[in-house]
Amino acid sequence: MREMFLRLLVAAVAALALVLARPGGAAAVAPEPSASIPREPRALATRLTLADASLRRAIEAWRLHGDPARGQPPHDVILEALYVQRVLRTLSRDARLAGLTTRRLAPPLARSTREITLALRDLRRLSAGWPPHRIRTGPPEPLGALLGYYREAQRRFGVGRHVLAAVNLVESSFGRLRNHSVAGARGPMQFMPATWRAYGLGGNIDEPRDAILGAANYLRRSGAPGDYARALYAYNASALYVNAVRRYARLIARDGAAVYALYSWQVFVKARGGGERRVTGPGLR
Repeated sequence: MREMFLRLLVAAVAALALVLARPGGAAAVAPEPSASIPREPRALATRLTLADASLRRAIEAWRLHGDPARGQPPHDVILEALYVQRVLRTLSRDARLAGLTTRRLAPPLARSTREITLALRDLRRLSAGWPPHRIRTGPPEPLGALLGYYREAQRRFGVGRHVLAAVNLVESSFGRLRNHSVAGARGPMQFMPATWRAYGLGGNIDEPRDAILGAANYLRRSGAPGDYARALYAYNASALYVNAVRRYARLIARDGAAVYALYSWQVFVKARGGGERRVTGPGLR
């Protein structure tokens, strides 16, 4: 307990020193899209702690003074979220670095970091055998509108809005991904056409509201909310998929800022020759 307290104290002091070192103690400037990521656990834990705090401040300002129901995230939210996302993707690829870094974080941030890195790892394993395919992207529906659709679907079908948001994230990055899946699924909730005909309520498979209501209908018919694991397995018959969605859903249910941060993430795809590349967001050529 003493050792953990000292680690948290060192991280907090280091983060405070970075802020106070700026003239007048000014808040941190949002990082550039390709800002460097430390590879030493202590420095990375400090940097992630500072970035998470900056992202939360930017999200709070967006919610108080912006218009999530009509517009996209402000530029500072996008930049802060991208940096945190890049850090988490780095940790998801290096279990040793993830373990050493996470143990140096405050408990709430450590818990969310573990959930996300494990979800990213599960989804990477799930897609490992997929052949390369064309990627089409577009702007997502404003988050405020999506939150309204999740609430409407929850009222109508009893399926938690946190689960619907997590499915929307995993399936299409909240609608940024516009291409069909390798199996032929379509739309922001990635329905197979035959399944859509059975559960889509006569709506448009490509329209976010219709797709979210259809997904809630299908999940309800498949066992939700009584058994989310069974319902999600019916949605995609993979334990890796079920685990990833449930990790994101728990995070969204627990942390009011989480859905705003996850919505502000960008799309990364496999790169030829290994690795990955980003196809949405600032700083691309």
